[in-house]
Amino acid sequence: MLAAGAERSSAAADQALTTLCETYWYPLYAFLRSRGSTVEDAQDLNQAFFARVLENHALRQADPARGRFRSFLLTALKNFASNEYDRETTRKRGGGVPVVSLEFESAEGRFQMEPPTHETPERIFDRRWALTLLDRVLSRLKAEMVAAGRDVQFERLKTYLTGDEPQLSYAHTATELGMSEGAVKVAVHRLRRQFRDLLRDEIAQTVSSPEEIDDELRHLWSAVGR
Repeated sequence: MLAAGAERSSAAADQALTTLCETYWYPLYAFLRSRGSTVEDAQDLNQAFFARVLENHALRQADPARGRFRSFLLTALKNFASNEYDRETTRKRGGGVPVVSLEFESAEGRFQMEPPTHETPERIFDRRWALTLLDRVLSRLKAEMVAAGRDVQFERLKTYLTGDEPQLSYAHTATELGMSEGAVKVAVHRLRRQFRDLLRDEIAQTVSSPEEIDDELRHLWSAVGR
């Protein structure tokens, strides 16, 4: 959690921040592009911004009373873009600072696949943040299922988690997996519980206290229209 940042060693706090930035950089890129930045400017700003965040040890500066890492990052980026950005100095920033791994070669392709919308850049940012978080949770869940030797079961049952795809009947899935319909229902229930636990754990890493998890969860579901 962000609130724990000050209690960790500086190395651990910096690593936690780097991991979060490497996970959630694309929503910031989508925000900049939807606000009118060119591809090059969005890339330069993202890279320079994260170099500055790491250089200033921003995780340790985050005020727990101000809440979510999502809001903290977006506000910090807005301030950086409006007050500190200069193309030449941007290219020089970050000397000696560990730079996060940003997959810019895929970023613009992802952005061009975004559906046409009249939403604000902030709303687009929130939706991409929520979808990025869900992708991360599904990846963690898949890894756990694969480690338990249930990779085939995961592939058949994952459609029951988020409702993004048409859900097959339990009877059909039971036939595919060679299980009883009742056993499939139990497996889906357990998978959903595992998904919820991982989702809450992932959100817990981006808020200041456990009390904020439910509110952040409601906000993110709203962002993706659920």
